[in-house]
Amino acid sequence: MAARPAPEDLGGGVWSVPVPIPGNPLNYTLVYALESPSGPVLVDAGWEHEEAWAVLKDGLATFGMDIADVHGVVVTHYHPDHAGLAGRVRAASGAWIAMHGADAAVVRMFHDAVREDADRSWESAALRRAGAPADEVAVASGEGRVDPPAVPDRELADGDLVDLPGRALRAIHTPGHSPGHICLHLEDTGRVFTGDHVLPRITPHIGLYPYDLPGVDPLGDFLGSLGKVGGLPADQVLPAHQYRFTGLSDRAAEIVAHHEERIAEVLDLLSGRPVSLWDLTAGLTWRHPWAEMTRQARRMAAGEAAAHLRVLERRGIARRAGDGEPLRFVVA
Repeated sequence: MAARPAPEDLGGGVWSVPVPIPGNPLNYTLVYALESPSGPVLVDAGWEHEEAWAVLKDGLATFGMDIADVHGVVVTHYHPDHAGLAGRVRAASGAWIAMHGADAAVVRMFHDAVREDADRSWESAALRRAGAPADEVAVASGEGRVDPPAVPDRELADGDLVDLPGRALRAIHTPGHSPGHICLHLEDTGRVFTGDHVLPRITPHIGLYPYDLPGVDPLGDFLGSLGKVGGLPADQVLPAHQYRFTGLSDRAAEIVAHHEERIAEVLDLLSGRPVSLWDLTAGLTWRHPWAEMTRQARRMAAGEAAAHLRVLERRGIARRAGDGEPLRFVVA
């Protein structure tokens, strides 16, 4: 695991505060603070955790900023390592929280679902449909669970300018990693904040949840979104993880090529004989052997496999075999 870097003044009224993600191999989220006459605006906020909260406050203080002076938090997407602390920042400062409308809808739905089903039985139902064995379906109490983030005050759409007085920070809708993921183009400096959409060495998780959710194609959306940002005039790319880099267009093309290879690998496991989503997922190549992966990792892997299968379905190359359980697939 790479060491967490120190807070850094990036020049041009932009600062970086690496906020820890306890127990996660990503190690930290890069939270950015942007200068404005009304107080700093944060791009993302970090994971909801006492250590993360202390590091965020201390990191801002390094540059003479008080958490109570934050003007707003624009969240690239609703995931907990990005939106988790936004509610605490708002409580401490009165700041607004903004995210794309599609992710705001997910957050509201998440709150409603947890309120109505505290045991989150939908997780077990999804695993049964995937064809997971009984011991995988039995969800351990609290395993891998996080609370939904704060509901935003403001919703953004593609092309909207964020409330950053005196500067031009434009939202670019880049769905895939989440339905409402946004990148942010700071037009007065040529910098692009990519959240998790484009990272310098790794690719974000693209999953379909539930595994057979109709009418959506997260990986197809993601591949299209990569083409959208690849043409931006970006002098510097500021992602939410790892490190800053240049060459946005080239990196976007590399990620597209990676997923095309992955789509081909999924197709190689299909034939005229139906295979369950779970068995197909187990047959794919992962960073760690399938038998050594945690239950949470296997569930996420199934979501990724389902997203790649959806692309194959949309392309007319694969199809569902019947409508019953478990989900099974064949070549078209």
